[in-house]
Parts: sequence; C-alpha cells; structure tokens
Amino acid sequence: MKIKTKSLEEVNASVDTTQKRGFGKKLLAFMGPAYLVGVGYMDPGNWATDIAGGSQFGYQLIWVLLMSNIMGLLLQSLSVRLGVVRGRDLAQACREAYPGPINGILYVLAEIAIISTDLAEVVGMAIGLQLLFHIPLVWGVLLTFSDTFLLLFLINKGMKRMEAFILALVGVIGLAFFVEMIFAKPDMGELVKGFVPAIPKGTALYIAIGIIGATVMPHNLYLHSSLVQTRKFKRTRKTMGSALRFNFFDSAIALNMAFLVNAAILVLAAATFYKAGMFNVSEIQDAYKFLAPLLGTHWAAILFAVALIAAGQSSTLTGTLAGQIIMEGFVNFRIQPWARRMITRSLAIIPAILVLLYYGEAYTGKLLVLSQVVLSMQLGFAVIPLIHFVSDKKSMGKFAIKLPVKIFSWLIALVIVGLNVKLVLEELIGWIAQSHHVFWIYVLVIPVVVGLGIVLLYLTLSPFVKQLKLKNEAFIHPSPIALRDLSKPLYRRVLVALDFSHVDPAVVRHSLALGVTDAEYLFVHIVESAAALVFGDETDDLEAETDENRLENFIGELNDKGYRVQLKVGYGNPKKQIPELAEEFQADMLVMGAHGHGWFKDLLFGTTIEKVRHKVNIPVLIVRSNY
Repeated sequence: MKIKTKSLEEVNASVDTTQKRGFGKKLLAFMGPAYLVGVGYMDPGNWATDIAGGSQFGYQLIWVLLMSNIMGLLLQSLSVRLGVVRGRDLAQACREAYPGPINGILYVLAEIAIISTDLAEVVGMAIGLQLLFHIPLVWGVLLTFSDTFLLLFLINKGMKRMEAFILALVGVIGLAFFVEMIFAKPDMGELVKGFVPAIPKGTALYIAIGIIGATVMPHNLYLHSSLVQTRKFKRTRKTMGSALRFNFFDSAIALNMAFLVNAAILVLAAATFYKAGMFNVSEIQDAYKFLAPLLGTHWAAILFAVALIAAGQSSTLTGTLAGQIIMEGFVNFRIQPWARRMITRSLAIIPAILVLLYYGEAYTGKLLVLSQVVLSMQLGFAVIPLIHFVSDKKSMGKFAIKLPVKIFSWLIALVIVGLNVKLVLEELIGWIAQSHHVFWIYVLVIPVVVGLGIVLLYLTLSPFVKQLKLKNEAFIHPSPIALRDLSKPLYRRVLVALDFSHVDPAVVRHSLALGVTDAEYLFVHIVESAAALVFGDETDDLEAETDENRLENFIGELNDKGYRVQLKVGYGNPKKQIPELAEEFQADMLVMGAHGHGWFKDLLFGTTIEKVRHKVNIPVLIVRSNY
C-alpha cells in the first residue's frame, strides 16, 4: 500500500538548505536532527544502566558503551539513508512492505518501545525533581504531564528552535558531567583497560544488554528517518549524496557527544562507588546521595540532579515525535501532537505509579534497567527491516548499501538478536525454576516468545525468499512468451454462477457479452441452506423452491430475447457443485460474481472463488458489482 502523506507533514521540508553556500553553512543547515536523536542516547534509562554497570563492575563495561555507540552510528546512518533517498520513515516503509498482521505486530512492539522509553523519562524526571525540590516521587511522576505544553509550544515555533532548545539541554548535561569528572579524578589506567571486551560473571550480561538497549533505541531509528526529511533539498543524485554526507557528520558529532556523556556517568560510578566498595548502587537517588560525601562537594549532587532533569525533559520531546511518526506510519492515523503526548505519557505513568505504590521508591532503579532491557528486545524488529530496506537496489538505486556495510549491519543485528535470545532463555529458565505457577508460563509466556521468534524469522527471511522466487521465475521463463495467435477466443458454452446478490446483473452482462452468436449458457444457483447441505437434491424447503422459481422467470425473459439459456439449481456446497456442473456442461468459460468481503469474512464464510478456480481447467472471469 502506497502512503501519500509525508512524514511529520507539519514540518516536512520546512528547513531550506538550497540557498546555503559553502561547506560550513551547508553543514549548519543540515545539523539538528541527530541532536534530537542523540538525546535518546543519554536519557535517564542510560543513567540507570551506566550507574549499575559502573558500581558493580568498575570500568570493565565501558567497551560495551563504545560498541553500542559504533552500532548506533551505523544504524542511524542507515535510518538517514532510508529517509533521504526514499522519502519514507521506517514505519511507512514497513507498512508498504509487509502484510497487515505483521505490521500490526510491529506497530504494537514499536508502541511498547515508546512506552518503555517514556517510562524511563517519567521516572528520571520525577527523581530529578525529588532530589532538587524534595517532591515525593508519585507527585513528581504526575507533574511530568506538564511538559505536554512545552512540546506544543516548541513545535509551533518550528524545527530549528526546537533543535536549539534540545542542544541547550544537551549542553547543560555535558557541562555538568565535565565538572563531575574534575571532581571524581578517575583512574586512567583502569579506564583504558575497560575498553578491552570482556563480560564479567553475574548480572553483567543483563546490565550489558540494558546498556545496548538504552543506547541503541528502536524508536530512534523511526525518528531519525523522519527528521532528516525536515530538510529541503533538490532530489538529484548529487544533492542526495551531499545530504547523506552532511547528515553523517551531524550523526557522528551528536552520537559521540552522547557517548562521552554515557561514559562519564559510568566512569563517575566506577571512580566513586566501585572504588569505595559500594557495588550495589543501582538507584539514581543513592548515586545522588553518595556523590557529595565521596567527592567532597555538594555541587556534585546538584549538578547531577540538574543534568538528570535536562536529560529527562529533552528525551521526552523526542519520544513524543517518535510516537507520532510510528502511529502515522504504521496505521495512517493522525492526531494532534499534544493528544499523542497525553496518550503516551498516560501509558507510561500508570505502570510507574503502580510500581511506586506497590514496591516503593527503592524499586525505581530496577524499573529503569528493566525498561532498557525491554527496549533492547525490540531492537531486532526495527533493525532487520531497516537493513533490508536500505539493501534493496530496486528502491534505493545507487544508494543501496555496499557489501561491507551490509555485512557489518547484519553482524550488528546478529549480536543484538543473539544477546536477547540468550537473555530470554536464561530468564525463562529462571522463572520456570522459581515459579509456583509454571503452568501459566507455558500457557501465556512461551507462546508469545515463540510467536515473536517466528515474526523475527519472517522479517529476516521473507526478502530472500522473494528474491529466490523471482530468480526461479526468471529461470523458468528466460524469455518473453511469443504471441503468435492473437485471434479473439470464442466461447460457445458459458457457465454462469448466480447467488441472487447485487452483483448478479453485472455477471449476466459480462456473460452474454462473452459468448458467440449461437452460444449456449447454463445459469446455475447453488442452494446452501442447512437442509440442502444434508439432503442434497432431495431438499424441498422453502428456500430451494423460491430460488428455482426466481431463476425460471429470469431464464424465460432471456430465451424470449433470443439467447439459448438453460437452468440448473444445485444443492449443497458451491465449492464442490460448481466444478461438477462445469464438467457436466462441458463449459469453456465460467463467470462468477465476487463476494466483496475481506479476510475476516473469508474466515467466516469461506472463499468459494479460490476453491472453484483451482478445481476447473477453463478460464474463470470474476465480476464485481461496479462493472
């Protein structure tokens, strides 16, 4: 299905780059989208995983951050390529490429990713407000509704002003952690060793996957492919290539800034908590509380809280845009941004409040890490379609990714999916071993996991299967079919199936037009009443009698007009009866009316046409009522 609406239509092509001259001015014109994406790489969810990783394992997981950043840079560049070259965001491309049920699943998973992201931002903002102003977390969570109005104000001011606001917040975060590093004085020797890949024992894999999920967020892939379309440029090969280069510079600068912020958080945790033997600091509140005494200044804690609020607020804005893109792209349903914001925020606030009320404030760190693990598990469902789309030479032309990039991209997808499969299996085994309700895990959880695995396999293999099918067809039919005989086919015995519906008049017109002058027609109607299905031609119910009388009157009118028409009423299943009557009549053409219902009614009523056309060896004409 082709989608005519533009991604984020209110700001699409709103920033003109065509009038800019010189490398510097061009770069400034294109810079901006990656900063909106980059804030998602340093949101409160990242803080939770970075603090947990640094306090438990010191500097040992900093290589995971670097790997995640490299992965993120490549994946974001693929997202940019899709948006610049095809003028489609990732959600729109999925809707055009996959059938409805698959798109429905992808949409639900994308919405779960948005809610998980917003959950981290809600909790992070509430914690920041509590640390600075001593507001209870529950009230802080409820106060996060107010940022809806800020979003509405910024969107109305245009993309450039929104990007400037986000950049200012990123500057606040970066400055805060630069000062924090001066206070912390990390061990540079141990820090360098942390870049050597290794997974310590214990919960390191869970934390590592959380770091990946917190860094490479699925909603950012949808977001970036849309935001690059806010730049207006001439769509030629040269200008598209230039746009891709400028957007890559934008992404490289923004994501490296995000890496430095994340690394600073992990290093800060390692240099303070891990060094002091405080290995279980996973709560942001604890980090805030211990920073001042460990670093010897109260400014450390204040800077930490200010940066946390800035991170939560900036990520909230971009999460809302991503939610709008996903909803419009997948289901072609458009609502006002403030309404979308309220829906997303409500869905995030409800689980946050339930956790706070049931488990208490001490559980917020675990909730943040869990939200990032959920995000990581969504990644494969966004990354795999993205790789396929930008690899497709038919739609991307010369801008399809080259073999080395394709290999690297699939390796990243393999790492992401492989780690998640390992985590899911470990968690399932743990649940089964510890749960007192194992039956419900087998009934409810495992079927969902298996179903999602099948969807992931479909996303991975379906393009390759389609290509193989096309190659086989090309092999079977290496050259066009030679059309030597172009004479009009002559139909002398036409079987016409009627079902007394609104389509019958069109069926009759087409049937009479197909036959030659002396053609013979057999008009049939199959009675499908309960009695007919059981007793066959011995049926004498009212429906059978009424149908036969109606047909006789109709046939009489046609015979009076000079047509050679016969009548036959069948009983039982039309999928069986119509092919048998066609063979008995020795028909050389079959005309049927389309039922006009979709896949749900097909399941309910059956698909007569599909069954019949596979059982006859003559041409079948399907007529719709609008002909």
